[in-house]
Amino acid sequence: MNTGKNEKVIIVGGGLSGPVMAMYLAQKGYNVDVYEQRADMRKQKLSAGRSINLALSKRGIRALEEVGVFKQISPFLIPMYGRKIHDANGSTRSLPYGRKGQHINSVSRSDLNKLLISEAEHTGKVRFFFNHTCTGVDIESDIIYFIDNQSEKKINVRQIPVIATDGAGSTIRKSISSQKFILEVLEPLGHAYKELTVPPDKTGDFQLDPNSLHIWPRGQFMLIALPNMDRSFTVTLFLPNNGEISFESIKTNSELVSLFKEKFPDVLSLIPDLTLDYFSNPTGHLGTVRCQPWNIKNFLLIGDAAHAVVPFFGQGMNASFEDCTVLNEMMETCEDWENLFDNFSKKRKIDGDAIADMALENYIEMRDLVNQQWFLAQKELEKKMEHQFPGQFISRYSMVSFHQIPYSVVQERGETQKKIMEWILENETSGKPITSEALEKEINLKLPVLN
Repeated sequence: MNTGKNEKVIIVGGGLSGPVMAMYLAQKGYNVDVYEQRADMRKQKLSAGRSINLALSKRGIRALEEVGVFKQISPFLIPMYGRKIHDANGSTRSLPYGRKGQHINSVSRSDLNKLLISEAEHTGKVRFFFNHTCTGVDIESDIIYFIDNQSEKKINVRQIPVIATDGAGSTIRKSISSQKFILEVLEPLGHAYKELTVPPDKTGDFQLDPNSLHIWPRGQFMLIALPNMDRSFTVTLFLPNNGEISFESIKTNSELVSLFKEKFPDVLSLIPDLTLDYFSNPTGHLGTVRCQPWNIKNFLLIGDAAHAVVPFFGQGMNASFEDCTVLNEMMETCEDWENLFDNFSKKRKIDGDAIADMALENYIEMRDLVNQQWFLAQKELEKKMEHQFPGQFISRYSMVSFHQIPYSVVQERGETQKKIMEWILENETSGKPITSEALEKEINLKLPVLN
């Protein structure tokens, strides 16, 4: 881009994608000021109830490698090779995520965020302004409004370009939307979550297999557990907001314990502080954020600020990091910031919508379909097809988690593959199996080889 050396860029939001974007910009010689509403988390104690571990996969790893911090983060990762399904009768079964050795990683949100902030500062090009709450922007005047939380002083920053990484509740998105420059749509899921803890056992070891993502699917609701470095598990209970079994219906200790005795008996004894965790930790709300466009003039939304998704594909962080990667790549070919932001929004919006849709679909898969025989039969067929047609037939989960294929392409190919598998299974059921020649012809016609 035709920009001056040492030009300053403003980033609003010091969460996960803010420091990553700042490091990409620092590599290109830009000075970056990052404004963050919270205090410096490196000096704070993490509060309970916040999602404290996340799933890191290929797209996120690429960004961390490119900004030079993945080696520093690697010691904090716990590999998870598949789902461990816990049935209501207490039995368990494993569903691998992909081919042998392929895995996603459980990582502490706070450990990762702290490290990213420190590494961004170490570039010498990035400054963080903590305790600065953004209250809005004036697009016409290129002003961002802040309040210093400590002095309560109002601060006006007149500087462009501005990249907003201030999360699902983005003040900048709301401010731009209120000025009629963009359209934002908030889609509540109607379900929420509560975080609980399975502590280490008496010997200090894990009480569950640490190399699996554990799921207790129960139709309209579920429980999941991810491992932590201290050998505990963060357990997340997902329930409808209202209904017979819901957050609304559980009001007492006895009602909560009864639910676990009936629906999650094998995990009840593993959570000694069940009632304390449940009634003291906040209830997290779930929903999807969509907006159009993601930019106006020299202001750009990325990450959750542009496309917050429900957590059921483990792609919120990875998609946000990939935003940074794509934006960094596009800087090589665009004329100026406004042109860059406009082209990025047009290119990336379809991928943001695609992963939002797939994450919603994956909730149904996790809480319900993993218990359905037809779904399990389809999964077995999927494995065979991947082996028979490598490079053409790749499971949707693998395309999302172990590749960097655009989400919109994954969504389209996933639908095509699903129809092909349904065609095969329907013909097998009717006693008219598809010939290998007909199958190969269909695959070559519908699924071009992926690079």
